[in-house]
Amino acid sequence: MDGAEPLRIICGPTGAGKSALAFALARAHPVTIVSADSRQVYRGFDIGTAKPSKREQRLVPHRGIDVVDSIERYSAAKWAESARTWIGEAIAEQRTPLIVGGAGLYLRALVDPLFDEPPLDPEQRDALDAELGALSVADLRRWCQELDPARAHLGRTQLLRAITVALLSGTPISSWHAREPRAAGLSARYLVVDPGHGLSARLDERFAAMLEAGWEREVEKLMRTVPADAPAWNGTGYKWIRAAVAKECSREDALAKVRTDTRQYAKRQRTWFRHQLPANRVTMIDPGAPDALEQAMRWWNATDDGGVLA
Repeated sequence: MDGAEPLRIICGPTGAGKSALAFALARAHPVTIVSADSRQVYRGFDIGTAKPSKREQRLVPHRGIDVVDSIERYSAAKWAESARTWIGEAIAEQRTPLIVGGAGLYLRALVDPLFDEPPLDPEQRDALDAELGALSVADLRRWCQELDPARAHLGRTQLLRAITVALLSGTPISSWHAREPRAAGLSARYLVVDPGHGLSARLDERFAAMLEAGWEREVEKLMRTVPADAPAWNGTGYKWIRAAVAKECSREDALAKVRTDTRQYAKRQRTWFRHQLPANRVTMIDPGAPDALEQAMRWWNATDDGGVLA
């Protein structure tokens, strides 16, 4: 953690091919893969979150998978705290930590630590989220201007968070920032995996593979023990597969909804990675290119000054 070498992070939209490239790199180097996926942390939710197989986990050490039960809330700040431990353990084992995932907030929490908000009552938070979710950005901005004006210029997600924290804790986030120390940031360089127009076909192929692997059977089994309001159900696609299994909608409608939600999620991820990462630390790669693995190897071996590691 204290070394001069920046963290290596492979990121990009869902279904882009991040895991395959990471696994190929890990087979060529002593690596511990740290998953930065906000849904792979949940135990039992395997197929719909595209977790690495048990064989892959045996061949290459993985962290950040099956961390919490389905009913637990898990935050970017909690993940980042654990990730720092996993990174330290990998280094102690003389393995290179490789961060892999599409959860942008998780990555930001690690390299540019977030404020760890005070504990909030889950029921009150859910009720408030439902109320605020119907408001326009302009309305949210007016609320935030009254409650935490220092954050009123931000986007919808940050406005919602600022209003929620101010109302339920009684103290604005900006005030918490002023008095709560944050962990030091980390240096990182990024391999952004994105197949461009080819992503849609990849998403269709992966979705078909998930269904073939038994995603619906997995959901049917989970429904016997996991409450309907468990946070783990919020993973992209799960609520629609659950609705189909429960006969609350047709299978055809559910599958169409999953496809739409997945594409929208990938679009949001692309936007985040385009605007939130430091351009001078980013290498873009099309995983479908004939020399994709060679490009990834060059990225792996590159140094900050443009040279190549020996």
